[in-house]
Amino acid sequence: MEESQLLRGILEGCVLAVIADGETYGYEILAKLETCGFESLLEGTLYLVLTRLERKGLVFCRKAKSPYGPIRKYYSITEAGEKALFNFKTNYKKITAAADTVLKGE
Repeated sequence: MEESQLLRGILEGCVLAVIADGETYGYEILAKLETCGFESLLEGTLYLVLTRLERKGLVFCRKAKSPYGPIRKYYSITEAGEKALFNFKTNYKKITAAADTVLKGE
């Protein structure tokens, strides 16, 4: 299985977790994810995830002037997003625990 297929399954939850730490913008989210080990994540991929999260009502986006130049989109988590993040974390722990059990048998 390719890394991109695995990544696609967990990226939304990880982006929600970053946004749950406080209002932020795309470049800052990307930098945080890179710091956590998502080095190959492309900016375009992140913005597709953010758009999907916004459409689902899991994040709120507001536009404001950046102190460093053009208008910037700032993202914050919604109440529905907090519930989705809680469910993601619960399911992620359950699935990774089961996978760890299977993979340790290699």
